[in-house]
Amino acid sequence: MRPTSRRLPRSVLFLTITLVLLVLSRSSLFISSVLSHHSPQELAHRSQILIKCAYTRAKPGPPPHFHARTQSDRYTENMKPVLVRNATIWTAANGGHEVLTGDLLMHRGLIKAVGDVPLTLLDELELESTDLEVVDANGAWVTPGIVDLHSHIGVGSAPELNGAADTNSFKAPILPWLRSVDGLNTHDASYELAIAGGVTTAQILPGSANNIGGQAFIMKLRPTTERSPSSMLLEPPYTLNGSHFNHSLTPRWRHMKHACGENPSSVYGITRLDSGWNFRAAYDTARKLRDAQDDFCAKAESGSWDDLSEKSFPEDLQWESLVDVLRGRVKLSVHCYEAVDLDGIVRLTNEFEFPVASFHHAGETYLVPELLKKTWGGTPTIALFASNFRKKREAYRGSEFAPRVLSEHGINVVMKSDHPVVNSRYLLHEAAQAHYYGLDPALALLSVTHTPAMAMGMGHRVGMLKAGYDADIVIWSSHPLSLASTPTQVYIDGIPQLSPLDHYVAKGPSTLPHMPDFDAEKAATVVHEGLPPLEPRSVKGVLFANVSGLYMRSGGSSGVVQVSENAGAVGVENGRVVCIGQCSDFAEGSAEMVDLEGGTITPGLTSFGASLGLSEIRLEPSTNDGRVHNPLDGDLPSVLGGKVIRAQDGLMFGGRNLLLAYRGGITTAITAPSGTFLQGISSGFSPGAAHARVENASILDEVALHVAVTMNAKAGVSTQIAALRNILFGEGRDEVLSRVRKGETTLVVDVENADIMATLLRLKDEYEAHSGEKLRLTFSGATEAHLLAHEIARAGVSVIVTQSKPFPETWEQQRILAGPPITHESLVTALLKAGVNVAIGIVDEYNARNTRFEVGWFLRTSNGAIGRTTALALATINLEKALGVQREMPQDLVAFRGGDVFEFEAKVVGVISETLGRTDLFV
Repeated sequence: MRPTSRRLPRSVLFLTITLVLLVLSRSSLFISSVLSHHSPQELAHRSQILIKCAYTRAKPGPPPHFHARTQSDRYTENMKPVLVRNATIWTAANGGHEVLTGDLLMHRGLIKAVGDVPLTLLDELELESTDLEVVDANGAWVTPGIVDLHSHIGVGSAPELNGAADTNSFKAPILPWLRSVDGLNTHDASYELAIAGGVTTAQILPGSANNIGGQAFIMKLRPTTERSPSSMLLEPPYTLNGSHFNHSLTPRWRHMKHACGENPSSVYGITRLDSGWNFRAAYDTARKLRDAQDDFCAKAESGSWDDLSEKSFPEDLQWESLVDVLRGRVKLSVHCYEAVDLDGIVRLTNEFEFPVASFHHAGETYLVPELLKKTWGGTPTIALFASNFRKKREAYRGSEFAPRVLSEHGINVVMKSDHPVVNSRYLLHEAAQAHYYGLDPALALLSVTHTPAMAMGMGHRVGMLKAGYDADIVIWSSHPLSLASTPTQVYIDGIPQLSPLDHYVAKGPSTLPHMPDFDAEKAATVVHEGLPPLEPRSVKGVLFANVSGLYMRSGGSSGVVQVSENAGAVGVENGRVVCIGQCSDFAEGSAEMVDLEGGTITPGLTSFGASLGLSEIRLEPSTNDGRVHNPLDGDLPSVLGGKVIRAQDGLMFGGRNLLLAYRGGITTAITAPSGTFLQGISSGFSPGAAHARVENASILDEVALHVAVTMNAKAGVSTQIAALRNILFGEGRDEVLSRVRKGETTLVVDVENADIMATLLRLKDEYEAHSGEKLRLTFSGATEAHLLAHEIARAGVSVIVTQSKPFPETWEQQRILAGPPITHESLVTALLKAGVNVAIGIVDEYNARNTRFEVGWFLRTSNGAIGRTTALALATINLEKALGVQREMPQDLVAFRGGDVFEFEAKVVGVISETLGRTDLFV
């Protein structure tokens, strides 16, 4: 229902005036006095004032008998009723524990029945002569549509272009009067992608550049026939078009964004002290306006009209939204990471007496649960990332165990995307990770459905499967908390969003993934305030028992093979496997025994793409090696003497991202210097080494030469290509450049755009024809490589895919191959089928630890095109080949306890490091 400014009929207006005066008067003499001394116009004016005064005390929520509605306010004509049969239905009811087996009926934009559908409802549809669409779920899981509590979809549009960059205003730190709906772009490419991940509803927040960034709005993501931002909004507040609306209606919830900490400080050159005052001054202004309104209404409602200095209700369009915060009518989302910032906001709420609906990002909330409970009006919901930590100082103590810890303190937890920081298409993936690290499965599913719906004030209609709720449902390919669970169909307001031709989804496991035991790690994280010791315990010999499978490199670069399907026992000494199966003699020695409980031993993975070892806190320059000087931006410093930068010279060991990657099964990190255009020479090293002087800490001193060619650089693409041509055809003094020219060292070009890749292929042909030497070339990133997959294969060029979950972040990445359920092929499978040597990499340091999950994603979504050994090769043999590694790599192995390595199940308990000549245990 949209807000209306239509005037009441005179008869209704007069009746309202009479009723208000009857209620507020203390005697019939008052009524007769008023009626005898004032004109009808004055009476109408006073009546409107009294209604507005009453509205200031009204509390938001659904109107009476909301669930008795027979059709949705978002109903669209010609919507067919849909009956989903034979489903496993997780309803979100009963604390997330209700699972029904049966059917679900949707009609007129609403859920009509769940579980058992009464025949009377079906008979009614038949009487209506309505075409009923019947969908057989074949036992598949069905859940409510995913609800994203923190998104910038539409205001931070994809691809990112200056003409649609409306996430933040940079005019002032206090801007409560701004509204995200005024920048909501309906042409954002993210809508389709988010829906393909099951997201049906999102709160669109302003950014965090400001202490008070403005008002947020809730939207359904489906396209509408009107094609306008307003038509996508869910229950927009009546204040959307100003203060002139029917104040007799039940108010709707409003929404607002606050932010504290580093972001406002960096934008405005202020400190936390300034932010604290900014908040207090703003709320003091709002409090004065509220008090003026209350004083005015007290006099008006007592009949003391002559005592009013102003004849009109006190209003200020700039501050009215913040007044509503003080009146408890705004669901406030507050971006805060650290305890110091959380404490400041909690004190602010108690000083000015207003509630907070949710703290966002909230990296240290798990360390201060009792502080959160002191928030005025009740404990806020906490909206978190699953593992996106350590990019900046205030996120450095963030923990994967935070959802579990907070839930154990009785605090509601939400997993959110902060889209596009995390692609909202994979929001369910965040909940699945939270479950992997110990969050109760019911709470994990609630964290992306009904819990965020409640936090945004929409729990009466979305986030749950119940008769009378909006018909937003998702049918999944596998258990929703499994690694690669993907929608086979998404309904928003009862309307199917995926074309039947788009059902390119392989069926996955229907059972809940086994949750590993992280009790000790969780406890250590809390005790050490987010910075637990990560160094392994090194031993000489270990007997691994109850090993279900053993995979090893086959020697050279020929591949990964399964050595044993049921190894039973595997004995290791000095980082080498010494026995398999029959290890009785070894067991009698001094070796330590570790029970893998049916787990697997696999080759250690190789990480590439992130600045592991060169960057600890990305946004803190003092913790990084820094960016390489770009010669296209000016003269190369003469002190370099024409030499190319080497990553090895800037490596830093012992960082948290590095050690967490090691604990995640990364045994080799290959890192290139950071920069644009001529980046430098990559190095390979062991993440488990304590420092550079440890024997074999450096595995590969010089790996490849790295160059970036991008449309986003200061110099144009043609200039970059000309410079690269000059490098190749020239006679530079650096020996690595000489080896590239001779085809001895690989040239790795960071490139996303297909047209630039085509130009590079032409440059390769040109160089080889001129020099007679073969140019070893690899594309890294390569988002659009599927457009010329066969040309890349014929040229013998390798591709390292660094965006396993594709997203058109920039213009040069706009032609993504979206993958299931939108396209049958993913970028990796398309390239493999074309005969390209394909590998995967990781861009963000924090995500290196999740490399095996990225490998598992490709395995699970490949529709059988990728097997387990091929999947392992993506982050081992294939990657090393793509980077031009010619020596035989060490036989480093990783021991997993329990469950499937390529699912959110198995836990790394040890690294068998031939490189370091030892076994490192994490138990």
